[in-house]
Amino acid sequence: MNSFYLAALMTLPTALGFQSTISTSSTFGKVSLTTNSPLSMASTELENDDLPNTTTPLPMTSTELMKEDDSYPNRLPTQKGKKMSESIPFLGCSRVLQESDLAGNVGFDPLGLAKNKEQLWEYREAEVKHARLAMLAAIGWPVSEVMDRSIADFFGVPTTLDDGDRVPSVLNGGLDKIPVEFWGFCLGLSAAIDMYGVQKARRGDEGYFPGNLGFDPVSLYPIDKEGQDRMKLAEIKHGRTAMVGVLGYVFEEAKTHLAVVDETPFLFQPITETVEEVIEGVIN
Repeated sequence: MNSFYLAALMTLPTALGFQSTISTSSTFGKVSLTTNSPLSMASTELENDDLPNTTTPLPMTSTELMKEDDSYPNRLPTQKGKKMSESIPFLGCSRVLQESDLAGNVGFDPLGLAKNKEQLWEYREAEVKHARLAMLAAIGWPVSEVMDRSIADFFGVPTTLDDGDRVPSVLNGGLDKIPVEFWGFCLGLSAAIDMYGVQKARRGDEGYFPGNLGFDPVSLYPIDKEGQDRMKLAEIKHGRTAMVGVLGYVFEEAKTHLAVVDETPFLFQPITETVEEVIEGVIN
């Protein structure tokens, strides 16, 4: 009995003269709904664009974020694609620099030393190494002039500073005061790090770039590509500034025979002492 009622309900629209068909066309991008009736003939076409969008976008993964926008490097300083040098505007830029997207590339190669990408990467490897050493020296040089005597007195060893509180250097002298064991340790550690970097560069690991030793113990390196490029740019800029600064230390101390912390004490002493000295100078 139930089957009979079900069959009757299914055939009721046809018995009353209604014929409904729904067709879809992916070619024309539309949905066609046609209703035939003795009382009216209606045909309605709904475009896909008129249908409400109920799709909720899923959150993108870090990989998708890195690949989402390829135009972001244009917002960072770059020499790529520019024929004239960014650093020396009246000089043309070599093709290898025009095609390079290395961070800090401002087209500075007036002697044309980089003939190809391989040479350019070798020079960048050397630049990054010198930049990192210079950043360490830019901090270590004045700190040692401020703290060396106190540390030496604490351990009961002679200080390595000279009478002018200058650190040992090629021009200042005093390198013979440094223990041979310390020189051996520094050279051995530097050689080991350098060999590791050379092997890593020659393997051509995916994602390798000049100076990438994979050293990031506190996970400061960003996951998005724009953030990575900004950090690379910051490192090379600070490194270049440090190289110039350390060179300034060397020639300043050689010329004045005074430590840099004594030449510019306001940079290396508590701000309260600096303010007191300024006030005393004004009063007197």
